Amino acid sequence: FRPLAGTFSRFFTSNENCGPIDIDVSNEESKRRLFNRLRYRSKQRGFLELDLVIGKWVEDHIQSMDEDGIKSLVNVLDLENPDLWKWLTGQEQPPDAISTNSVFSAVQEKVMNNLGKHAAPESRAAAGHPWLRGWDDFKKGRDGPIGGNQ
Repeated sequence: FRPLAGTFSRFFTSNENCGPIDIDVSNEESKRRLFNRLRYRSKQRGFLELDLVIGKWVEDHIQSMDEDGIKSLVNVLDLENPDLWKWLTGQEQPPDAISTNSVFSAVQEKVMNNLGKHAAPESRAAAGHPWLRGWDDFKKGRDGPIGGNQ
């Protein structure tokens, strides 16, 4: 039981592997522990691309997040890796509940800007289509891409 009303809430995640996240920003120690836990979760997802993208975004923004932002971040961290990657990179449209999440929108904007700056358009699939594998596209003959996506 914590007597500080308004500074503590319990947010239950949908991920069964981890317990509920206590969003307690009532003191510096609680805030530090929460931020460290979220940093770890954002950098240790087991999907290298997401570890780098989300981990860097969290590192850059977590200090300025309020309780609602932290809840939005937890919702993003609870998403499955393949789905999250497809949604962030524009391969598939995210559900409305995800696309309206402020953290998801900010990370997706960063990912799409980086893709626009650093990836040749011919190396990417059209919006809403999955990326090509590249390593065995030659087996498909004329239907495969000219140079692959690598």
